[in-house]
Amino acid sequence: MASDLDKDTAAAHAMFRSFDGMEGVPEFVPPPQKRTLLGTARAVYPGVVVALTIALAATWLSQHYGAPVMLFGLLLGMAFHFLHEEGRCVAGIEFASKAVLRTGVALLGVRVTAEQIMSLGPQPILIVMIGVLSTIALGLFVAPRLGRSKAFGVLSGGAVGICGASAALAIASVLPRDKDSERDTILTVVTVTAMSTVCMILYPLLAARLGLSQNQAGVFLGGTIHDVAQVVGAGYSISPAVGDTATYVKLLRVAMLAPVVFAISVVLARSGAQGGKGKIPMPPLFLLGFAALVAINSMGFIPHAVGKSVSSLSSWCLVTAIAALGMKTSFKDVFAVGWRPIALMVGETVWIGGFVLLAVLFSL
Repeated sequence: MASDLDKDTAAAHAMFRSFDGMEGVPEFVPPPQKRTLLGTARAVYPGVVVALTIALAATWLSQHYGAPVMLFGLLLGMAFHFLHEEGRCVAGIEFASKAVLRTGVALLGVRVTAEQIMSLGPQPILIVMIGVLSTIALGLFVAPRLGRSKAFGVLSGGAVGICGASAALAIASVLPRDKDSERDTILTVVTVTAMSTVCMILYPLLAARLGLSQNQAGVFLGGTIHDVAQVVGAGYSISPAVGDTATYVKLLRVAMLAPVVFAISVVLARSGAQGGKGKIPMPPLFLLGFAALVAINSMGFIPHAVGKSVSSLSSWCLVTAIAALGMKTSFKDVFAVGWRPIALMVGETVWIGGFVLLAVLFSL
């Protein structure tokens, strides 16, 4: 991203280009400047500071009013959309929406261990895997029939099936980019966060109404509610045992993020959608970081205090990234999409909820 000085230099060359042409002097093209680390930091810090400030405000509002922090970060960011149109903040906003986002997704791996997943037993693991994959397949199948792209179907299905806003951001980072990509990501995050909050309220009541056992209720809540925070809230509102089971099941869904995102990038490369010419791509660095942290944490090399701090850092990175993504999108663009994308995500939510509930009732 060009600095203000770079822009001024370009403007000066453009101003005198006509004089050079009249006198037969060839146009001077300055050699490309390799940006140093310090130069990059100077270019991005205004936008990053703004995104972090919005993240701080969103966190404060979330703690005081009990609403999802991602939703606050997104809406506040969209209110500052003008900062992304021009000026010194543009480079930092782009940096926060990409590099900071990938860092946050990678650090999610510190929340998961193989022991937690294996402690669930084979049946819950199978239920969760089928639920996640079938939800993505449903989105892929239904989206074109509602006038949306297959990419949006994968994005919405992955967000609903895996871990809400975090999955939406991770999947969006490997999907092909077009003029609607950021708008679709924003819409997915807003809708999936709102539905996750609704599920957090309704699903514990449904579990009590149906007389589910503690194990059944934990698998149901962890296998259906979209965001980790809402799963924790719903599970522990019933009992500590249900909360523990729901959290472990949810972490299994989070653990599926890396293989699913990698599978998407492989399919896109084979189809040539990203210019891969059929070659299997290297896994993105943030997915390798995610997998490495899961492995290291599973071996017990990460102390509890360190793991808690890294998990907190991951949350801050994701909220900062969603604030930056909000600044890149206008309310007008989001409202222009109509009801069909929302209907798709509601249908995906009903699908995974109904599937997991029936599987729990008849197999656990």
